[in-house]
Amino acid sequence: MSPAPSSAATPGPHPVLPPNGLRIRRIRFGEYDIETWYDAPFPEEYAAIPDGRLWMCEYCLKYMKSRFSASRHQTKCKVRHPPGDEIYRDGRVSIFEVDGRKNKIYCQNLCLLSKMFLDHKSLFYDVEPFLFYVMTETDDMGAHFVGYFSKEKLSPKNYNVSCIMTLPVRQRQGWGNLLIDFSYLLSKKEQRAGSPEKPLSALGALGYRNYWTLSLMRYLRNAPPNPRLEGICRHYRQRSFADSGMQISALRPQSRSRTSIPHWYIST
Repeated sequence: MSPAPSSAATPGPHPVLPPNGLRIRRIRFGEYDIETWYDAPFPEEYAAIPDGRLWMCEYCLKYMKSRFSASRHQTKCKVRHPPGDEIYRDGRVSIFEVDGRKNKIYCQNLCLLSKMFLDHKSLFYDVEPFLFYVMTETDDMGAHFVGYFSKEKLSPKNYNVSCIMTLPVRQRQGWGNLLIDFSYLLSKKEQRAGSPEKPLSALGALGYRNYWTLSLMRYLRNAPPNPRLEGICRHYRQRSFADSGMQISALRPQSRSRTSIPHWYIST
């Protein structure tokens, strides 16, 4: 059975939902059992899976109904990192740029994954106009998914983020700030202003408020007397954002062993 969300699933009567209203109540993702927050439009045959648990490969994002299917997949799956180009690496942390047109199934599954944790997520199948930036943490087993953000390839309003999500088990560890920081760095590389798509979700607004609070506190700690708004704006046009250590001048073509395609690599 194909893991991709498609019209091949035969529509049927709506199942009786559990008391919490979720057809899929938890997912098995790598070593984690993660409680879901919202319903996602998986095919109808996934509405009555055992224990309401969906099994998902953390590398290729294929989703399955049972432990048996997941175990079989694990023995056969050769994927150990997201598709696309690795454009950033700092120690164990990497970011991959994934084109929604070239890697449609992966990006559709990524959208379904994020819908289980985002109440405002509405994009699932039309992923071709978007780029997805997937953050991973690497060990001997492979590149483990941490979070991602997406953005339109051509945004008339210069939005640099359409959707952003960090796995619940990875939240409150600074990963969200790093994703936001990276989105602004890409805007600087493209020499354009950038801001997230409006309106922000409740969690998105909280994340950006935290990001800019920390950024302004760092600036004010070493700011000259009587700082002015113009000076703050000039400061952030000339520097990288937040404390990730990323520098715009370090963006350059580089080949890495994990991918055979030359790509942009940001050193720190």
